[in-house]
This record gives sequence, structure tokens and C-alpha cells, in this order.
Amino acid sequence: MSEPLILVVDDEIDAQRALIQALKREKYHVEGATSATEALRKLAEKNYDLVITDIRMERVDGMELLRQVRVRWPDTLVIVMTAFASIDTAIRSIHEGAYDYLSKPYEVDDLRLTVRRALEQSRLVRENLELRQTIVEENDQGVEMIGMSPQMIEVYKMIARVAPTGATVLIEGESGSGKELVARAIHANSERAAFPFIALNCGAVSETLLETEMFGHVKGAFTGAAYAKQGMFESANRGTVFLDEISETSASMQTKLLRVIEEREVQRVGSMDRVPVDIRIIAATNRSLRKLVLEGAFREDLFYRLNVVNITVPPLRERMADLPLLFDHFLKRHSRRIGRRVAAHPEVFDLLAGHGWPGNVRELENMVERAIALNTSGMLTAVDFGEYMTKKEPRSALFSGDLVSLEEIERQYINHVIERCGGNMSRAAEVLQIDRRTLYRMMERFQSKEAPQTVD
Repeated sequence: MSEPLILVVDDEIDAQRALIQALKREKYHVEGATSATEALRKLAEKNYDLVITDIRMERVDGMELLRQVRVRWPDTLVIVMTAFASIDTAIRSIHEGAYDYLSKPYEVDDLRLTVRRALEQSRLVRENLELRQTIVEENDQGVEMIGMSPQMIEVYKMIARVAPTGATVLIEGESGSGKELVARAIHANSERAAFPFIALNCGAVSETLLETEMFGHVKGAFTGAAYAKQGMFESANRGTVFLDEISETSASMQTKLLRVIEEREVQRVGSMDRVPVDIRIIAATNRSLRKLVLEGAFREDLFYRLNVVNITVPPLRERMADLPLLFDHFLKRHSRRIGRRVAAHPEVFDLLAGHGWPGNVRELENMVERAIALNTSGMLTAVDFGEYMTKKEPRSALFSGDLVSLEEIERQYINHVIERCGGNMSRAAEVLQIDRRTLYRMMERFQSKEAPQTVD
């Protein structure tokens, strides 16, 4: 990336030269303009990262220059300069889109700090745009990587670096943080982009079904196998296989996956033949595989085979700078889907900023979609989100006036944990420190006891 370029605009020649010299002492590349007209001409000829302009100038003032820059070069940041008597004007300029303002006479330390922050912001914006051009722009059917926070830019960098290599990738992150989007972006920017991307949630199906989904089966391999079936590894030949919730696989399945990775061959259920496959494997988990290895719940050799390149997707609460972008994206998408325009009141963002986002980006999208679906005014307010965001947990029977069994308290607490985990059974099982299958069995037991008894 080229060195940042700054344009200083001031019709007072001495003031302009003094500012340029101060910036050059900081090793910046700086050019000057003595009017807004000259500045606009220069901006049309070169890509400036930052414009520092005086407000009070003849003919076209700095405020109009700011408006022109924001419309024509929205990625170029603007800092305005004003005398003490014009602070109100400077504040208004912030509302017009200025990055910041400097008071005349300015302190060199203030100048240095403000410019450094502005250029860092400019660098992040430009880097984000450049990276997103290589990571497939948003569309309703394709990859949708939204965010310009430093955390997401690091994710974009990793995607850009690893995509062309063909290396196996392990993506870690909480449920709903966007791990599959990262996997799809890697595939879309790889040499395998023209071939299939096939995803499978390893925690959503039983082990028997998981085996046939992965490896396929021959006709008559088991009861009900009326025809031969090609597994996902064969179907994805020359493409990418995405194994979500890889932590939920059994020991025997881990052994079979390790063989596929090492030998690049698959064996259908009921067959003795081995079929070669050319695939890239990307795995994802919302649990720490390293911790599971230490606990003996995940094969160490498989972990190292999967963890060639590791990408960690940050939770939404750690990249709150992206929340307005994500909100706006989901607002536009679901408004377009239902065929009517819906806007959001500024108070909504104050409400959203105070939420903990346990469900991450998926929770945000579900919340926005629900609010749009139920809204009738065309303007989303805190009322549309208040019930969802401030929902109180039901009072536990443990603290009520009634005495209940230990099993009832256990049932209520398990339901409480599942609700707090957004319905994610794997995460709930992790919180409860039991395996997922045990949790399912407990839920089935509770449901069977709640079912009405019939008399023949």
C-alpha cells in the first residue's frame, strides 16, 4: 500500500505553509491548495487519503468543500480548521461528515494526534475495500462478508492469504459469528471456485446418517438402502468440503476423517473399493479443539491435520464498530424481501449497543427480520426491539413459594441454559458440562413425562 497523501487547503498562504511544514516534519507526504476550487481539481487528479481545510475562505468555503468531498470521494477523510469563535460551525461540520476539527491556533500535539488517527482510519477503510474486492462482494445468493473493524480486516487478510494455497483450514468462533461465510469466501477465492462447495453440520445428524452423508453407500448396504448413494466427498470432487461442528464427531468418525485427509480416498458404506478424491477440507468449531484434545475427547493427530491454518472469527460484542453496517445491511435485505421501505430511528442503535449479543450476527439478523415483519409504521423504534432485548428470565421454581422436585428444577435450568444459548444444543451441553447426546436424552425424558397419559 502506498504512503498516505495529505492535501492542506487554506487561502492564507503563511498559515498553509506553516501547517504543511509541521506535517512534513512528521514525515507525511503533503500538498497544498489555496482555494476550494484548486483543491477539487487536485482531488480529481490524485487519490488523497486526507484533506485538512480551513472553513473561512473566499468564494467557496471549507464547508462546501467538505460536502463536495463527501459526495465525490467518500473514502477521503476531511479535517476542518476553525478559529475559536467558529467552534459551533466546526461541530456542525462533523454532522456534515468531517472526521474531526482543529482549532486555530492549533497545538502541534493535537495536530499530530488528530492526523495520525485520521490516517489510521483511512488506511483501515481502504484496506477493507481492497480486501473485500478479492473476497466476493455481497449478494443474496453468495458470500456476504460485512464489517470494516480492525478485527474483521484481520480475518479478510487471512482469507486473502490462505484462499489460493489449498491448505486445510480450521475456523474457530462462537455460534452465529459467521464461520460458514468465511469458509465460502475461502472457496470462492481459490482455484476450486468453479467446483462444488458442500457443507455438512456434523452435530445435526446421527452418526449412522453422518457416515452415509460423508462417504455414501452401495445398494443393499443396510436396510432401506434401495439404491447406491454418492457421499459428499465424492460429490465435492475438485471442490471444497466444509465440516461444521467438527467437535461433535465420534472417535470412530474422527478416525475415518483422518484417513480421508491422509490418503485422499473414500470408501462407501458396504463397499470394499476405495475411490480417490481431490478435495479441500475446511472445518469449523464453536468449541476449543485444543482443549478437547487435552481432555481426550478429540484425536490429537486429526487436530493437527485440520489446524494447518487457523482463522478465529471474533464475536459481535468484540467488533461493535461493525454493528451499524450489519444492521443497515440486514435492514435493506429484509426490507427489499418484503417489498416495502423500512427505516430505523437513531434510538435503536443506543439500545443495540447495550446488548450482549450471545447469538452474534445470526441473532442480530433474526432480530432485525422479526422487527421488520411485525412493524406497521415503516419506522423501527426501540419499541420494536425492547421486548426482545430486555426479556426477563422466568422466575425459577426454586425461588417460588411452591416446593418442587429436584428433577423439575433440573428441567427448568436446562431449558434456561438452552434459551440463553439461543437454542444451540452443542453450546448448551458445553455450559452444562455434559455431552450433546446426554442432553438430547434428558430433553426426551422431560418431554415424555410431560406428555398426557392415555387409557385403553
